[in-house]
Amino acid sequence: MPFKVQVGPHQVSIHHGQTVLVAEPDGQIHWPSEKGLYFFDTRVISSWAIYANGEHWELLNGGAITPFASRIYLTNQAIPTADGIIAPRTLGLVVSRLISEGMHEDLDITNNSMRRVDFQFELALRCDFADIFEVKSNNIVRRGHIETTWSQTRQQLRTSYRNGDFVRAVMVAPSHHRPKATYSNGRLNFQIVLNPGEAWHCCLLYTLEDGERTHRPPYECGDQHHTKHADTLSDWLRTVLKIRCSNEEFYRLYRQALEDMAALRLPIFGTDHKVFLPAAGLPWFVAPFGRDSLIVSLQNLLIYPDFARGSLDILGSLQAKTEDGYRDAEPGKIPHEIRYGELAYLKLIPHTPYYGTADATPLYLITLHAAWRATGDKTLLERHLETAENCLSWIDHYGDRDGDGFQEYQTKSPVGYENMGWKDSGDSVVYPDGSLVKGPKALCELQGYVYDAWRRMAEIFDQLGKPDRAEELRRKAEALFKRFNDAFWDEESGFYAFALDGEKKKVLTVASNPGHCLWSGIVPPERATKVVQRLMAPDMWSGWGIRTLSALHPSFNPYNYQTGSVWPHDNAMIALGFKRYGFGAEAARIARDISEAGSHFLSNQLPELYTTIERNDDSFPVQYLGANVPQAWAAGSVFTLMHAILGIMPDAPRGRLYVDPQLPQWLPDLTLLDLHLGRQRFDIRFWRDGDKTQFELQKGDPEAVVRSSFGAQFA
Repeated sequence: MPFKVQVGPHQVSIHHGQTVLVAEPDGQIHWPSEKGLYFFDTRVISSWAIYANGEHWELLNGGAITPFASRIYLTNQAIPTADGIIAPRTLGLVVSRLISEGMHEDLDITNNSMRRVDFQFELALRCDFADIFEVKSNNIVRRGHIETTWSQTRQQLRTSYRNGDFVRAVMVAPSHHRPKATYSNGRLNFQIVLNPGEAWHCCLLYTLEDGERTHRPPYECGDQHHTKHADTLSDWLRTVLKIRCSNEEFYRLYRQALEDMAALRLPIFGTDHKVFLPAAGLPWFVAPFGRDSLIVSLQNLLIYPDFARGSLDILGSLQAKTEDGYRDAEPGKIPHEIRYGELAYLKLIPHTPYYGTADATPLYLITLHAAWRATGDKTLLERHLETAENCLSWIDHYGDRDGDGFQEYQTKSPVGYENMGWKDSGDSVVYPDGSLVKGPKALCELQGYVYDAWRRMAEIFDQLGKPDRAEELRRKAEALFKRFNDAFWDEESGFYAFALDGEKKKVLTVASNPGHCLWSGIVPPERATKVVQRLMAPDMWSGWGIRTLSALHPSFNPYNYQTGSVWPHDNAMIALGFKRYGFGAEAARIARDISEAGSHFLSNQLPELYTTIERNDDSFPVQYLGANVPQAWAAGSVFTLMHAILGIMPDAPRGRLYVDPQLPQWLPDLTLLDLHLGRQRFDIRFWRDGDKTQFELQKGDPEAVVRSSFGAQFA
């Protein structure tokens, strides 16, 4: 069994929607810290502590038992009472929590001693209503007023925060217990009297308010596995694409990825109905994100196409209509991130939404086309055509800032992001000498995304009966292809420039970004070999995946966010690019790297990123401090890697599913169950036969599944 790697501090995180609880392993919330109960980007509970006659409880075991439920087992220290000492470890306390908009908390105390016990059980609560951004920056500013009221008759503790029209509140109501609780000195107090073998039970119901809606918890006590949440998770696992394979490692990775994606479904009331789109990651990014939601939608098209529907709906509804320099908004631009806390409400941060992303707009078009190809739903095209036209207009008029035919970005906001590609940290775009590239930048992958978007939109316009519009976009794509390969290719190194700087000079830093150019298809076939070889060279390929930056670069730091670390989603997109150009063996090698890395992480759960030194027989991937887990596009990378190995290309409008399978030795068999293609359903078994991969249909129309070169499907 591989060494298991813990990611992040030891804590218990559970959530549903935009209600998130981050607690200590013993279930408590210590102040000051980043932990707490968060509700729409506001920390409504900042301290939660329990005592028995003022004494602390001791942790036995506990943790999250589902993404939305946790259970903690504790026991007592010596407790002085008027009747004498309650001996240590004679009381058992179980704290069970379930989040469903609000939070239901069960407290169960059992007397395992041979004598009667009588003591005060105390619960100390504190609410600071801090904005999540201020918690993370450790710079909390109180702007409004907090008020706490306790109703003895109604057994209800209500703490509210108001700053003008911004309101948050939490109501805590004990129930299912006797005698009644009292409240004093900031603590709920329960008098516990138990004979030997007796147990005491109490529910605490946490109701959350956002000023407009009341978010109530489940009322009934009982086993969390028999809740609506559990039914929904069961429904999810029944309907999504499932697999069987003899490689237990890959199966576990895939199964955990399914559970992570289920946990990260974010219900949003958007246009005229409720939709689900993927949250970026737990615990700090449970919010709509443009780039993240779109890439995760692409990853999930064969798993759960409704993510794409939700992302297209919500992000389309937030498309910028006017220019706003503070938010980096421009007409037609797809947003980067939206937040709901006090800072956003008061416009003290630009996330209302913030539009500081250069790639979400072309990725929206790519996702629209891919969703149509996966579902065959032409109404998607009609529903989002106006949004798509606005995206195309933004690409022409704002994405190309100087009219040279390339996509550049530069923030206009005093609090905007320096970098607006997926590598968006301030130090991620560097010259070969390690100095930062400032000002407008034309990243190589942005050109590829736009090239791909134009080609895909051309097919959509053909479908909509607009051949002239389609031909116009194809001509633009062809011109960009030539222009890009003239300007970005460096013959001496046999690789593409990371970017063009503000003076249109090549930034010849070796990074993973050109791998995305393979994914988009903007690389001519005769150059693909050199790109693949460069990405698989020892300074880029760690053995646990392709690094974000060459190990030979002066700025290389494997422990930094995007200058040497390994990102699963980055590797998965590169692997799909490898497959597109016929490098199936190399794509499978990357899949093996990520799969084996995943086997080292607890629960086979891929984090957002990880770090590593060169791989050898006794090395293992190492956590990046602060990585989100679960994280949506890390989990979704598993689906993309499987996509690359099998070379699957859906064409639901024409009722075809193209496959180009190339199973490696480490994955000799793989069966897909409940693969959806429009209204069709398939079970397909793949297996190695010598050096070749065979397949057979176990369910579905055999005429619909066609073996065809993966790369040929993009021609």
